[in-house]
Amino acid sequence: MAKQENGKGVEIEVNGKKRVFDIDDPKLPDWVKDHAFSSDDYPYKKKLDWDEYEDTLEALQIELVKVQAWLGETGNRVISVFEGRDAAGKGGSIGATRAYMNPRSARIVALPKPTETERGQWYYQRYVDHFPTSGEFVLFDRSWYNRAGVEPVMGFCTPEQHSHFLEETPHFERMPVNAGIHMFKFWLNIGREMQLKRFHDRRHSKLKAWKLSPMDIASLNKWDDYTQKRNLMLEETHSEHAPWTVVRANDKRRARINVIRTILSELPYAGKDEGAIGTLDDAIVGQGRDALKR
Repeated sequence: MAKQENGKGVEIEVNGKKRVFDIDDPKLPDWVKDHAFSSDDYPYKKKLDWDEYEDTLEALQIELVKVQAWLGETGNRVISVFEGRDAAGKGGSIGATRAYMNPRSARIVALPKPTETERGQWYYQRYVDHFPTSGEFVLFDRSWYNRAGVEPVMGFCTPEQHSHFLEETPHFERMPVNAGIHMFKFWLNIGREMQLKRFHDRRHSKLKAWKLSPMDIASLNKWDDYTQKRNLMLEETHSEHAPWTVVRANDKRRARINVIRTILSELPYAGKDEGAIGTLDDAIVGQGRDALKR
């Protein structure tokens, strides 16, 4: 389990104010608890009603089963990339998407840090090895976009490597798209206090403590660095052929529903039920860098 260096918390800046956040203290500070859900000017006051969430999600998951059948019959392929800050809800969104799909052809790819051999390869190579074959739906829990965020922020790549990545990635992504692969890229966006709340929840949960890594603790003072790198990534790698869909994810329920709706809305699968899919929530879903200018 990750530890803070001094055991007394770390000083961080939140909305222009200096705060001390002690993740080891079992009591969540009021300044986190009271502002977590509304952080980043989230447009809703409370979570989506549970019963509405369950009913809507089931209808969408039925559509995803149709998608998988269509992929098997036609040989179409799908890549869905999930990115976002730590604790943004990537794993939950992936889980909700794949819950009732056959795992034999709906694969989750979550790669560990590269091996010595992989570090000597073309940067994208180890990800390409996991691209879908005929009929497959592949969900990347983090992806080649590590080089746009965590690597430059934590010093795991050089500024030149970061710059080269931003320049080359739109060209790289054009290749699978031109080959007929349907590609989705999701950035799940959460507020500062919401991230702190989720970190704290993980620390004090016997079931979820494993999710909190030393890297998470090390990133507590790097919020602004991550913001700058995120904005640059969205500006440089959002393209017509491989756009970024930004989903405001303080409410995990609304985020999951809108992620799935985005996928279903774009795919031309057989038996599509537009009524079951519904419409995207423009209050929390947008395209590219402009989606953050609210």
